[in-house]
Amino acid sequence: MIIEEDFMIGNQSGLHARPVATFVKAANTFKAKIKVCHGGREADAKSILSVLSLGAGKGATIRVAAEGDDAELAIETLKELVLSGFGEGLS
Repeated sequence: MIIEEDFMIGNQSGLHARPVATFVKAANTFKAKIKVCHGGREADAKSILSVLSLGAGKGATIRVAAEGDDAELAIETLKELVLSGFGEGLS
């Protein structure tokens, strides 16, 4: 079963290197296959370069989809991370 949820990027700098590294590190703690979609493109959530290539800035909406035994926990964890501004705060 695939679980999907949309999140708005709220931190000032969007998905740049530091938040992406934090996101990918969190994604890699799960066995589930996780993808991130933005602007008609899809990225492997466990690859820094792949997620960076999405170019999602502040205010962008990304869709995160997970499939596997721990997919629900993966989505909830990544949701908290995005909604917290990746530890950078929201602006």
